[in-house]
Amino acid sequence: MKRILLIEDDREVARLLELELKEAGFQVEWAKNGMEGLIRHREKKPDLVVLDLGLPDLDGAEVARRIRATDDTPILVLTAQDAVDRKVSLLSGGADDYLVKPFHPAELLARIQVQLRHREGSEVFAVGELELYPKRRQVFFRGQEVRLSPKEFDLLQLLMSRPGRVFPRLEIEERVWGRPLGRESNVLDVHVANLRAKLREAGAYGYLRTVRGLGYALRPGRGEEG
Repeated sequence: MKRILLIEDDREVARLLELELKEAGFQVEWAKNGMEGLIRHREKKPDLVVLDLGLPDLDGAEVARRIRATDDTPILVLTAQDAVDRKVSLLSGGADDYLVKPFHPAELLARIQVQLRHREGSEVFAVGELELYPKRRQVFFRGQEVRLSPKEFDLLQLLMSRPGRVFPRLEIEERVWGRPLGRESNVLDVHVANLRAKLREAGAYGYLRTVRGLGYALRPGRGEEG
């Protein structure tokens, strides 16, 4: 389920948009001002932001600029201003698209779907017959999807980013969990075991290798897993 962050100070408008978005199958987070929107964006990591320009604290264009400074989340701006120079300014400042009020909910949903398709893109990591799509967060082996937990996906993406390279445990912990897990922790071992089991079930036997005393690597073929 795609996550939409709705930044809108008008409670009634927000309620109506939230109902439309949820009816269309989206998960919706609502922020009633710019600062709250920036916090929710950082915490929730939405797939797309619907941003009203007329916010009570920060100008919507400034909110878009700050979001764009940190990542490439698509931003769809809602504005009452139809001036060409204002539209150009919005697009130059980080917005991906805009809708002029009033608008029909069906047009909003169509614009959202276009931006989400653009975001999915075609980037893919491939090792042998194993394929990983970072933006879509999907993994396939021989065309069949392999369903992973968020951390299993992050772990596999790290290993597939450098096929054949042995990643030490500490580096994996810091890059996937953001910190060392400690010598007594078996969290990484459990995730490796679960990921290996899911790859085996899909037919990708021997891809995830344990290099004893060093760490883990992702290589194609049916070599020893360790």
